[in-house]
Amino acid sequence: MAAAASRPLVSVQNLPALNEMATDTAPTVPLPDVMKASIRPDIVNFVHAQMSNNSRQPYAVSKRAGHQTSAESWGTGRAVSRIPRVPGGGTHRAGQGAFGNMCRGGRMFAPTKIWRRWHRKININQRRYAVVSAIAASAIPALVMARGHRVESVPELPLVISDSAESIEKTSAAIKVLKEVGAFPDAEKAKDSQAIRPGKGKMRNRRYISRKGPLIVYGAEGAKLVKAFRNIPGVEVANVERLNLLKLAPGGHLGRFVIWTKSAFEKLDSIYGSFEKISERKNGYVLPRSKMGNSDLARIINSDEVQSVVKPIKKEVKRAPLKKNPLKNLNVMLKLNPYAKTAKRMALLAEEQRVKAKKEKLEKKRKTVTKEEVAAVKAAGKSWYQTMISDSDYAEFDNFSKWLGVSQ
Repeated sequence: MAAAASRPLVSVQNLPALNEMATDTAPTVPLPDVMKASIRPDIVNFVHAQMSNNSRQPYAVSKRAGHQTSAESWGTGRAVSRIPRVPGGGTHRAGQGAFGNMCRGGRMFAPTKIWRRWHRKININQRRYAVVSAIAASAIPALVMARGHRVESVPELPLVISDSAESIEKTSAAIKVLKEVGAFPDAEKAKDSQAIRPGKGKMRNRRYISRKGPLIVYGAEGAKLVKAFRNIPGVEVANVERLNLLKLAPGGHLGRFVIWTKSAFEKLDSIYGSFEKISERKNGYVLPRSKMGNSDLARIINSDEVQSVVKPIKKEVKRAPLKKNPLKNLNVMLKLNPYAKTAKRMALLAEEQRVKAKKEKLEKKRKTVTKEEVAAVKAAGKSWYQTMISDSDYAEFDNFSKWLGVSQ
């Protein structure tokens, strides 16, 4: 397999099946800039999905479905729900709920209407971007093989064949051409993959499905090869001036195997322009330029030009110290207050003494008192009382005198 599409020239494959004389040096054509455009799978996928919506046919349920009965609600007071009910009697149908989407034979919720927004408008520049990305992806062998195409025997990608292929009238000659350029295994793969579609679609005029084969792109209007190739399963034909994203990226997946005729390949520059030159066919259109010319970021960063101007590596890293709470960390507290250790020790000793004194006091109170101690306490109380009487003079107050039992 030849290298990817970064080289400036592409060989044009001669077709001996069409009685072409093989030359020593194969003719070449310059690689158009559209093959080097940026590849955007996201844009291709979005545009493909929007375009696929434009081929849908409107559908809706019948306008009268679920309402073809003269049902009315029974109202309140009859111990049943207020859903409209079928009138009459004598059958199972009488009294059944009607109209509602929860009822048997009722209408669906939010019945589908034919005035739904079926079709989608797509930004023309976005549509062109998607087509350009699909063309560029078709020139990269890895993407083409990843899509499942059999291109192992193809001489190179992009594959360009001589213009004599446009004059082919017979399918037998078309098959010979595909065999000569190594594209027939891909067409056989498409033929062998034909199978019956799973699901209800097999009853709706789309019974069979198969894989995609090569896409033949021709340049001359009214070329005869259209009728020659159209009967080969999987092979599709397109005019270079009317390239369709649905064919270039079926299913929204990049990397379709494309076979170009020489005239079609040469027209690409005039149709899509280049990175500097405006397109001749599309008004004011210039190919989208990639954000980076070289996407090898590691190589750019490690290049001498970049490394010569960047700042050197910082080997000494100054990190902010971890702030510690002095109320929780004793070492930090001692740095702030050297006396903190002594103060803490004194507080602990004082606490021990306080606990000890309290314990002794409680034990003393809880200890049983002897009769001698009780008598001594009473005697001391009486002596104190007598001392208080003798030390105080209450003669001026009659009430106190009577109370104290002192004679005037």
